[in-house]
Amino acid sequence: MGLLIASLFLFASPVQAARTDMVDVSNHNGYMTVANFRDMLNNYGVKSVTTKISEGNYYHDYTSANNIATAQQAGLYINGYHFARYTTLSGAINEADYAATMAKIDGLPVGAVLISDVEAQEQNGLSRATNNANNQAFMNEVAKYGYRSAVYTMSSWLGNKMDVSSGWIASYPYNASDKNWYSNHHSWQWGSTYQFNGSYGNFDVSQNYDDFFTGGQAPQVDPTETINNVVSVKGNKYKAYTTYNNVGKANVGTDVISGSQWKSAGITVINDIPYYVIGVDVLIPQGTTTQKGIVTVNYRSDYGVLAYDGKGDSIGGSNKTFKGGTVWKTTDNLINLPNVGYAYKVANNMYIPIEYAVGSGFKG
Repeated sequence: MGLLIASLFLFASPVQAARTDMVDVSNHNGYMTVANFRDMLNNYGVKSVTTKISEGNYYHDYTSANNIATAQQAGLYINGYHFARYTTLSGAINEADYAATMAKIDGLPVGAVLISDVEAQEQNGLSRATNNANNQAFMNEVAKYGYRSAVYTMSSWLGNKMDVSSGWIASYPYNASDKNWYSNHHSWQWGSTYQFNGSYGNFDVSQNYDDFFTGGQAPQVDPTETINNVVSVKGNKYKAYTTYNNVGKANVGTDVISGSQWKSAGITVINDIPYYVIGVDVLIPQGTTTQKGIVTVNYRSDYGVLAYDGKGDSIGGSNKTFKGGTVWKTTDNLINLPNVGYAYKVANNMYIPIEYAVGSGFKG
């Protein structure tokens, strides 16, 4: 990913592969195309992309806007990273403002990750406490823009130059097959010279251990479609429903009248059942609404969204079927897929992530 880490970990022969859950790209890889990213997704199991956004408070990567758009069009989660040069708290905040502003301009979706890549000579000469404080200041500042954050660094700096409770750690073994290094972190970058048949050049690849890089993002909604975010309680043949609080127990004394309509702020999931949020600690089970059993794909209609199988692997070409605006039958129960999160079953061993389904829900 960065200059220093490349010099420390380059090797002559390619490693045997761990999982290629995530690829990171920058201007060194040029302008990535939709075809490049779809090949990675369909043939290599790549689920997310992290593109370089900026460096210091002076460099804006000229490929980032393109890479964000093409990764989304291919059906991949997209995140960004900033190559840090800061040495002080004020410098970290300044760089965070710069990185987040550039990310907004480039179209990085709210809820995506904006990583601080900390491996430069500027941090090498600082104390562990200073680096820790600066890194926290960066993460706190980008959160104000709606981005999640963590620290990327090399394994030799971990616990030495800085402390990282849960981050993205780079360490390149000669043979990465069947290894799960740094599994207490979000991701392990295990190679920097991986080659994809459908793309030119070498790529950094990582194995993810949770949904940090594949969740929390606002999907790229088709701007021509209106989303109402209103749920209607079932009609006059049904009794009033008692709502539930945020631990799934009956909220005594609070009733929702049959036939009434409520504006929902989103969905939460309790015991694999989705609930509409209609107030503070007031939830309506999805099954009590007129939207029961139906999901509508909420994604740019010209791209479609990929479905996943029960193992959490993407199903190649399924985005040709699950176009934006198409409607599919489902059940009330959600399935928590590995490396994907909650999803609706829409066909035999085919699931659509909850963030791409409206009518039955919003992002949980």
